[in-house]
Amino acid sequence: MSQSSKFTRATGVNGDADRPLTIALVVDTAGNEGNGTSNSALQYARELRRQGHTVRLVGIGSPEYPIRVHHIPLVSWIAAKQQMQFAQPDRAVFRKAFVGVDVVHVYLPFKYGRVAVQTAHEMGIPATAGFHLQPENVLYSAGPLRYIPGASAFIYWLFDRMLYRHIRHIHTPSHMIAAQLRAHGYRQRLHVISNGYSPRFTPKRQREPGSPSPRPFRIVASGRLASEKDHVTLIRAVALSRHAEDIELVICGTGPLQHELRRMAGKLLPGRWSIGFHDNAQMPELLRSCDLLVHPSIVDIESLSVLEGMASGLVPVIARSTQSAAGQFALNDHSLFEAQDSAMLAQRIDWWIDHPDELSRWGAVYAEHTREEYSIASCVRKFVAMEREAIADFDGRL
Repeated sequence: MSQSSKFTRATGVNGDADRPLTIALVVDTAGNEGNGTSNSALQYARELRRQGHTVRLVGIGSPEYPIRVHHIPLVSWIAAKQQMQFAQPDRAVFRKAFVGVDVVHVYLPFKYGRVAVQTAHEMGIPATAGFHLQPENVLYSAGPLRYIPGASAFIYWLFDRMLYRHIRHIHTPSHMIAAQLRAHGYRQRLHVISNGYSPRFTPKRQREPGSPSPRPFRIVASGRLASEKDHVTLIRAVALSRHAEDIELVICGTGPLQHELRRMAGKLLPGRWSIGFHDNAQMPELLRSCDLLVHPSIVDIESLSVLEGMASGLVPVIARSTQSAAGQFALNDHSLFEAQDSAMLAQRIDWWIDHPDELSRWGAVYAEHTREEYSIASCVRKFVAMEREAIADFDGRL
């Protein structure tokens, strides 16, 4: 394909680089905001449409291009506990959804996504992909398999073989995961773009200087109730806090450890607590009603829940882990603790409770920083720029 043809394909016959695109977003679960990947896809779809682009959502629960569920023995049962389902590849639906699109974007590296890319290329349509599933997350769900030497490197290789080697442009939500891909031999063009947060999450009204900390002091955490999210450390830290009796702990999520975490909280915590699923629509109001966000996760590609909390005016206290990018959001040392160190986390919690003026001041700082750096509008503009580059690069070959 000539350079002029590539330019025309990317910008339109009139060479208008701002012309709206038609984009097919291929995500296994397209009608559910219960997990981070689906949530990100739906947020991007809404903002893309707001910016004037046409979006075709293809996946389970899509009103226009619905896909059947692919049931995998045992694996599907475990995934369902984390609000995730696997989609059954359907070339007929893909062909219908892809007619007239400029580009196809795939979210996960399973057979469903691979067949979508194959179909797009057969139709002469460029495809891009996001790297939203961290191999370490897979291994934590697999229990003792994560202790096998080289297991993580094998999954990075497997994902590349399953999908990413057929893709030239990959969306990575953080510099951390981009560095991991480079370290594991990925040579594609990597575009570091945050998943961003929805404008529904707005800052709460901060308390006036000199006013005391509220009683109870409400701490919130949000994420799948799975071992790598390490809510166990959070519960232990609250139990160790000097203010334990005055703390209300709210852990939002669902997952395989829900019953175990509830038993642990009932045994250790003297104050009020709740652990369970919260509908995404309720989260903005819930976050604004809280005083501190704790994110104890050991494994994270980015962490949308931290972005949403900061946008709501909450100070975060985040686990520092080599397998998590969430630590990048911390703006001071009091917002970081060493992963799995419940004593250090308890100290951080007590410091913020003992310094209510600092808590209010930094809450406003975090909200403004998040608005400036991670708004969904700016993230989607960067995403569209990536898609235009991929369209211009496409030469029709797999």
